[in-house]
Amino acid sequence: MPVTKAKKKEQVEKLNADLKNVSSMVVATYSKLTVAQDYELRKTLRGAGAKYKVVKNTLAQLAAKGTKVEEALKGLGGVTSIAYTSGDPVAMAKALSKYAKDTPEFTFKVGVVEGRVISIKEIESLASMPSKGELMSKLLFLINAPAQRLVTVMNAVGRNLAVVVDQGVQQKKFADSAAAGV
Repeated sequence: MPVTKAKKKEQVEKLNADLKNVSSMVVATYSKLTVAQDYELRKTLRGAGAKYKVVKNTLAQLAAKGTKVEEALKGLGGVTSIAYTSGDPVAMAKALSKYAKDTPEFTFKVGVVEGRVISIKEIESLASMPSKGELMSKLLFLINAPAQRLVTVMNAVGRNLAVVVDQGVQQKKFADSAAAGV
């Protein structure tokens, strides 16, 4: 059943609204994906905070006008799908790269990160980076480590003094000097 012009216009407007808020996007192509494989990809991307759509090339180009991703969607050919997010681009790239390794029918065309077009190799290197959460936890560890070491050293002085005094009491080394001084 052919799609009417009104329906196409509605699809373009909806996609344009989504693409205006997008910070990162990956354009991909696929062939012979099963429904189960497509469902698995969508589920994985939802978990990464991304959306995934199969689009007609002309409709994608029309929807991208006036957005950060306009350059990436020019001159597309063949079967096209787009994954996009306004959140963490690394999480989306990791999910897509893992899926592409497991499914050879799925390949990348081009990507966009913060409005800059990136190549397939850059998408793969983006996927190998630590995620935003991992970077934050490493940063917090690095900030916390010197303070933790300082507290440990400061506590060690008092603890060591207590150990020495306790050993002296157990060995009765203070008994003679206490009796002589009284």
